[in-house]
Amino acid sequence: MGKRRTERRLKENEAMAVARRLRTGARKLNLVAGLIRGLPAEKALAQLKFSKRRISGEVKKVLESAIANAENNHNLDVDRLVVAEAYVGKSLTMKRWRPRARGRMGRIIKPFSRMTVVVREQEEM
Repeated sequence: MGKRRTERRLKENEAMAVARRLRTGARKLNLVAGLIRGLPAEKALAQLKFSKRRISGEVKKVLESAIANAENNHNLDVDRLVVAEAYVGKSLTMKRWRPRARGRMGRIIKPFSRMTVVVREQEEM
């Protein structure tokens, strides 16, 4: 009995990694994801290493995880990997309050985001 095995959502030459609770807004994170879309994996890592954005270190970890998944789980060649997709979505939001004048309060929203990186092994040219 037991549960049926789900079909793989990706192609045979792809691997994926997901970060679920990155402590930044989705719009800010999407700017960093745009830096690495379509780049070879090594160039994308170099781009993230020298980026001034605070969240680029976390994005670098996600990309390294996708590369490790491709190498260890799917036996793909690391030298031919390209960042096929890097997309961002909203996650949970912490709501906090700050005291304001005349007994009122101001709302503070602290958003979290999620990021998915898909790497694909490119064919020989």
